[in-house]
Amino acid sequence: MSDGPAPTDFASANARLAELEQALIADVASAQDAAAVDQVRAKYLGRHGLLQALWQVLPQMPPDEKPQFGQRLNTLKTQWTQAVEARRMALAAPAVDGPMLDLTLPGHPPAIGHRHPITQVIDQVLGVFERLGFAVIEGPEIETAFHNFDALNIPPDHPSREAFDTFFVNTTPETLLRSHTSPVQVRYLEAHADDPRPFRIVVPGRVYRPDALDASHCFQFHQIEGLVVEPGVTFADLKGLLAAFVQAVFGPATRLRFRPHFFPFTEPSAEADISCIFCRGHGCRVCGQKGWLEILGAGMVHPRVFAATRWPTASRGLAFGLGVERIAMLRYGIDDIRLFFENDVRFLHQF
Repeated sequence: MSDGPAPTDFASANARLAELEQALIADVASAQDAAAVDQVRAKYLGRHGLLQALWQVLPQMPPDEKPQFGQRLNTLKTQWTQAVEARRMALAAPAVDGPMLDLTLPGHPPAIGHRHPITQVIDQVLGVFERLGFAVIEGPEIETAFHNFDALNIPPDHPSREAFDTFFVNTTPETLLRSHTSPVQVRYLEAHADDPRPFRIVVPGRVYRPDALDASHCFQFHQIEGLVVEPGVTFADLKGLLAAFVQAVFGPATRLRFRPHFFPFTEPSAEADISCIFCRGHGCRVCGQKGWLEILGAGMVHPRVFAATRWPTASRGLAFGLGVERIAMLRYGIDDIRLFFENDVRFLHQF
């Protein structure tokens, strides 16, 4: 690059700027560290640099050429500063092993969840009963003592009320978290008492009881309750209905048996067992060597339930209730109910 006399006309000054620009590009490219970049900056853009020398000849140029030349100097100062700083940043960036990042590649898609195992079991059970002609009905989780206890033949002094006692929200009037899904049966009977017609309903939902938390008990769990009110329905219909249900859920080889039991809102009442799905009735650790697993409770609707809801007391009905967590634990071989509520994705991803 020539260091001859400073140009005093627009054409020669522009030629000198082009010469400086080529030299700057070469010097910037050859700079291998921050110190070399600083030297290039001082040489071209410093107070005594080559670009500053051209600013000093601006007053000597003809008046009609000064504006264009001044604009040209400003533009180059900005461009040269950016070039020097870009080189400084490139040298400061860490070295990358292998190919550079390809920004055109698609990103990692977010993980997509799936339904909780409890929801899956609820949907399957409801699907079975819907195919048997049942309608799905839901009701409130905060209930009155009348719907949760009294209308179900569980008066305040009844011994079984203690087992169903739950979390009270307000004592005047008595409102509480329902301890079973049977209150929805009461509400349905009340709502249709003026036009009593045969029906089949199944009621899923969350219930609450003040149980100590352990591997098989929780203060919150899910139930599915069923109610059939039809002329001439019998206990045999109840057993046939539940046999169809357990075979649909646990397989056609599953057997069903009834044991006498007591529920205040059904008479007669029974506990239903299925043949152990793990040992097929031969006896194992899961079934306590009995060959049977308790699965649900059932019975014929007590006349006092009909009377409490203004439903014709001569009606006949059957009812049953099952715990969803119990079904899920048997189906998937889970030995701790708390796993359903801990939200550990390592557990949930298995389903």
